Amino acid sequence: MMSKGLVSVIVPVYNAGKWIEDTILSVKSQTYRDWELILVDDGSTDDSVEVIKGFVDDRIILVDPGAKNMGAAHARNRGVETAKGRYISYIDADDLWSPDKLEKQLAFMEENEAAFSFTGYEFADESGVGVSKIVRVPKTITYRQALKNTTIFTSTVMFDMEKLGKDDIMMPDVPSEDTATWWKVLKKVHKAYGLDEALTLYRRSGGTLSSNKMTAIQRIWNLYRNVEGLNPVYSAFCFVIWAVRALLRRI
Repeated sequence: MMSKGLVSVIVPVYNAGKWIEDTILSVKSQTYRDWELILVDDGSTDDSVEVIKGFVDDRIILVDPGAKNMGAAHARNRGVETAKGRYISYIDADDLWSPDKLEKQLAFMEENEAAFSFTGYEFADESGVGVSKIVRVPKTITYRQALKNTTIFTSTVMFDMEKLGKDDIMMPDVPSEDTATWWKVLKKVHKAYGLDEALTLYRRSGGTLSSNKMTAIQRIWNLYRNVEGLNPVYSAFCFVIWAVRALLRRI
């Protein structure tokens, strides 16, 4: 198919040896072929780097093998620094894309002249098999709406870098750095566009949901109060709506 521009796909990698081959293969299987895959090692101590080096493809770029663990925000920012594409997209090291994900999302962005887009996704089990729990997304979302609806999932996001600067998408070193970044970008572009198709599989493990919920609560409150500087009353208002929506996504 005709190229709409190079897509830089950024993956932070930390001890992902169990999953990373499948993730790379899901990118290599894309019907849209004009991409570069930037895998940023974040101090892995397993065989992640060896698995990545086993792929012979000039489009696959390994950054910082053996570096110190600095966290996902730092790794994604290193990927952004390295990226050469008109578009920047993310996928986490254990998630999977449908083969037509890039093709459909690029066409969607072109149709809407979007600077920022995201798609629906499906939860998957530890084996990467979808469990038929699909997260629907709105056609558009603004900053104020996003404060109450963290439906934007990192592995579905794409930016048009002809409309944004790299500084705009650099992630802060805070918990839930991805959500903080989406809010930052939305303050600049005013709205993001949602493609309501499940084009990504979000792999999640069992047995940790209770602790994850508590962590999520702490993180979202920290974002409201300490990153966005919202007052306690408006923070509580946003939090209640966020909590209901987050619960509905997972049941």
